[in-house]
Amino acid sequence: MRTYAISCGGTGGHLSPGIALAERLTGAGHRCRLLISNKDIDSRLIKKYPELEFVRAPGAGLGWRPVALARFCFTQVTGFFFALNYLRQTRPDVIVGFGGFLTMGITLAGYLLGIPVVLHEANRRPGRAVRMLSGFARRIYLPPGVRLQGLPPQALRHCGFPVRQEIRRVPRETARTRLGLPREGKVLLVLGGSQGAQSFNKWVTQNFAPLAEKGVSVMCVTGPGKGSAGTLECEGPDGKKRVARFLPFCDDMADLLSSADLAVSRAGAGSLAEFVRCQLPAVLVPYPFAADNHQWENARCFERQGGGLAIDSNNMDRLQAEVLELIFNSFLLETFRRNLERMEQENSLELLLRDLEELPLEGREHTGDELLPAA
Repeated sequence: MRTYAISCGGTGGHLSPGIALAERLTGAGHRCRLLISNKDIDSRLIKKYPELEFVRAPGAGLGWRPVALARFCFTQVTGFFFALNYLRQTRPDVIVGFGGFLTMGITLAGYLLGIPVVLHEANRRPGRAVRMLSGFARRIYLPPGVRLQGLPPQALRHCGFPVRQEIRRVPRETARTRLGLPREGKVLLVLGGSQGAQSFNKWVTQNFAPLAEKGVSVMCVTGPGKGSAGTLECEGPDGKKRVARFLPFCDDMADLLSSADLAVSRAGAGSLAEFVRCQLPAVLVPYPFAADNHQWENARCFERQGGGLAIDSNNMDRLQAEVLELIFNSFLLETFRRNLERMEQENSLELLLRDLEELPLEGREHTGDELLPAA
């Protein structure tokens, strides 16, 4: 049995794969502790997993305004010393970092303490944290086909996004009944990622009536603090009501993804992996201000593999026409679903588990204890 410290908080795209990996590792007899942030998104998501161990760590996202930048720098320093003391007390066998603002401190602390560090990058364009910290890691897991300049070949492994075990496609009628959606007609799912997207929420409000007239209901996850729960109703072409339901947050992703015929979504790696798992075609509108424009890289790959379409956020005026053309094209939707099924062939969790269990633990040249204050 090994003990793993998994740094994965801050966004759903970091926390979800951390939870997925922890579930698989604990199922194989290992012990895991997940380091998460104090953000609301982390607090909401972890409520479903009382069997896992979570530890709150200091941290804040990078911002370029003076106050945000100062907060980031301060929390990076406090996070580093928190990690030093935490690792000295718990002495995990391996540290796993999923990127984001929590990964910097624990990676550097683990390196100083001689604890093996592995990093996982889910996006087609590696983020700042993984690029900066790659020299301190024994392993770097990157998406298939992605390279990182200067990375030793023996450290590289290609691996996709670990998806939580409960996210599985369920019968469409069952999912719609649970969510209070009409069993007849088409359903469009609109997702702005774990943080939501105001532009998507506004688009649904403005375009629901013409969608309903064509027989389309909508599920819109607005994001925490970006909209309240509510329902709009319009009559469809068959005289039956079509609904637009707004949810600030949804814990039942399996039902949500299984209920829909098509998604409109940002292009975070986590969302795309879940679309693949549940075979849900998507029209992707990448977030234009994502770091290094990584969402466009994700979207282009998804489109090339035949999982859906990608459009620029500046072309939102085309979105209604694209949705209506695609959602009623049974042949094209079925083609997308077959492509998504093919894309699901790799089991990322099993690849991670096998490689982590085979990772050598020798080579801890120094303990780093001289850097630490006495307990």
